[in-house]
Amino acid sequence: MKNRIKKLIIEAASQAQAKGLLSSVDFPEVNVEKPKVEAHGDFSTNFAMVIASLQKMAPRKVAQAIVDQLNDSGRLLEKIEIAGPGFINFYVTPAAWHPVLLEIQKTDRRFGASELGGGQRVQVEFVSSNPTGPLHVGHGRGAAVGDSVANILAFCGYEVQREYYINDSGRQIQTLGRSVFLRYRELFGKSAPFPEDCYQGDYIREIAGRIKDQQSDGLLHREEGEAVMYCARTAAGDIMEGIREDLALFGVSFDKWFSEQSLYDSGEVDRILTESRERDIIYEKDGALWFKTSDLGDEKDRVVVRQNGQTTYFASDIAYHNDKYRRGFQRVIDVWGADHHGYIPRMQAAIEACGHKRNQFQVILVQLVNLLRGGQPVAMSTRAGEFVTLRDVIDEVGKDAARFIFLTRHYESPLDFDLEVAKQQTNENPVYYVQYVHARISSIIRKAVENGMANVQWDETAIARLLEIEEIQLIKTLAQYPETVAASAEKLEPHRITFFLMNLAAAFHAYYNKHRVLSEDPVLSRGRLVLVESIRKVIRNGLALLGVDAPDKM
Repeated sequence: MKNRIKKLIIEAASQAQAKGLLSSVDFPEVNVEKPKVEAHGDFSTNFAMVIASLQKMAPRKVAQAIVDQLNDSGRLLEKIEIAGPGFINFYVTPAAWHPVLLEIQKTDRRFGASELGGGQRVQVEFVSSNPTGPLHVGHGRGAAVGDSVANILAFCGYEVQREYYINDSGRQIQTLGRSVFLRYRELFGKSAPFPEDCYQGDYIREIAGRIKDQQSDGLLHREEGEAVMYCARTAAGDIMEGIREDLALFGVSFDKWFSEQSLYDSGEVDRILTESRERDIIYEKDGALWFKTSDLGDEKDRVVVRQNGQTTYFASDIAYHNDKYRRGFQRVIDVWGADHHGYIPRMQAAIEACGHKRNQFQVILVQLVNLLRGGQPVAMSTRAGEFVTLRDVIDEVGKDAARFIFLTRHYESPLDFDLEVAKQQTNENPVYYVQYVHARISSIIRKAVENGMANVQWDETAIARLLEIEEIQLIKTLAQYPETVAASAEKLEPHRITFFLMNLAAAFHAYYNKHRVLSEDPVLSRGRLVLVESIRKVIRNGLALLGVDAPDKM
């Protein structure tokens, strides 16, 4: 609809030039927007105000010249007004909205899809939690965001790969191994003070118990470093398996699971460090190796190899991201926790130093989740082991409620997640509010079939009867879906689709409470069935992008 109006404006302005009403200058891009106030029409443009200085005319006079030449032979517009300093407001005739329903019926599951991405290869890396403990609700929010962003980009014509980076090397894995080994020793009566920096949760004891079952007291007779490393690898493997299972329950799958250790085993970390030293990007100081990130926007240079010869996480991250581009990805999107904000400048610097453009790398920072139960905070501390896992949340409220609620706010804003609200089958629960519309419409269609209306098909005579204010408003809302999806892809903001679905659900509820879909008038009933079936399709499509099911019964 916007494009049709843009075309009318350009044609009218060109006609005004041809008649000498406007001077012959090149026109800028025409901007058409939906007014914030509904009384100002369906669409509005400031085009006359933008070109007024070029025309050396008052904006309202420019607007009048354009309006006078508008040729709406397609009967798209009901009314045109010039408002304020020179806005042109367009009121679309109700019947002109009806073809939106035909488009939805024809394109079905592809309604809202586009070729915006042009096949660009994009990698979305998300979750990537260290295998030192189960996933918690914060990881769940990151998983919902990353997976939905990937879905939306793929729907908009990008070639997308989902990746999980397994941090299976370094100090935290050593700490994990030491934590498990100390608990393992306790099982044989060899207690010792448990360091505060070790992992405290019950899952550490459970892993130690399984190792005892497998090895008996064998680890007590090994050299301690070897025993700790065995515990580290075993524990990381067990935890990683649990993470995979949790994510599968959450509806998240990855195209690739990438091991940090593989970068060391393949020599990739050494290669990138050597190459960077040869290019004078890395220098030696005080016995350590430093990366010149300050030359590329970071606040200071960063250590990549410590004085003791151990590499930092930054070193493997440089190698890892360089490997992403070597695999042919044109754009890399990382989903991180908000506490990693300070890490962005150094990664941008490293990526640029390795010969890639900054705009090929984007970071989505996901803020914390405040877990509540009946309005009261639920304590979470991963180090102390007192936390609610993602699995706990899935088991209690279900995958759909968790994913939808995680996406009800922009990921840059903290989120209150109330477990009790998520379980309610009321309008207070946002996912229930939306899914219920899909189920309700499915029920209506089943009843229509029982009454002999087996096929919901396009019927111009029936569609022409859809003239109620609420019906036109519903169609207008449906028409906004493709633009909403495109904006979600461009800005990497899946919450836009969540908001759209909630608004569409509200519009349907208002309509359903006022009008009967199935009535004694068979022609009107057929028209309304097409309308509600179109709503059902769009809700199904939108929920699919969010990784949420669309139930036929509730």
